[in-house]
Amino acid sequence: MERSISDLNLLERFATEFCNILEKHVEYIIVSGFVAIASGRVRGTEDIDIIIKKLDFNKFKKLHEELVKHDFVCMQSDEPESIYEYLTDKASVRYTWKDKPIPEMELKFVKDIIDDEQFRTRKKLKLTGMSLWFSSVEINIAFKEEYLKSDKDIEDANHLRIVYKDEINESEIQRFKKLIKKIRL
Repeated sequence: MERSISDLNLLERFATEFCNILEKHVEYIIVSGFVAIASGRVRGTEDIDIIIKKLDFNKFKKLHEELVKHDFVCMQSDEPESIYEYLTDKASVRYTWKDKPIPEMELKFVKDIIDDEQFRTRKKLKLTGMSLWFSSVEINIAFKEEYLKSDKDIEDANHLRIVYKDEINESEIQRFKKLIKKIRL
């Protein structure tokens, strides 16, 4: 699927609106494919992957209620208790705009020290033109090359290596790959 400028604008708007709400309640990071797309890679996607710090139920409920107030809906449930249960069971949930099945925000809680490390190294990527928090380019490359490994993921990693060639730290990529092998493989 070819992505047009209007598709990117839609994804940017969706991500920005969602993250502006998140930021009031919890720290977050955008990870995976949208990092490459926001950095200029032309490819389609229907979802944006995001990790948030774990919240207690009452804080999560306030977050969910504000998302609903701003016309976001959770595809798994309308009930904050059920959604929270999904998240605490290390599953993800998907939010969309009300009455629009795409794009989706795939949301999950931090689950291990790799996710903790992603938060430790999170940054706002100037190249994206967005004031959003992303996991580091290095950890995205490591995940795509070492863990995910699909053709699309390898192409994403190659794109990130090209556009951030003057900024990436290869030793950090290798450190993350070792951590991924130890924890996730």
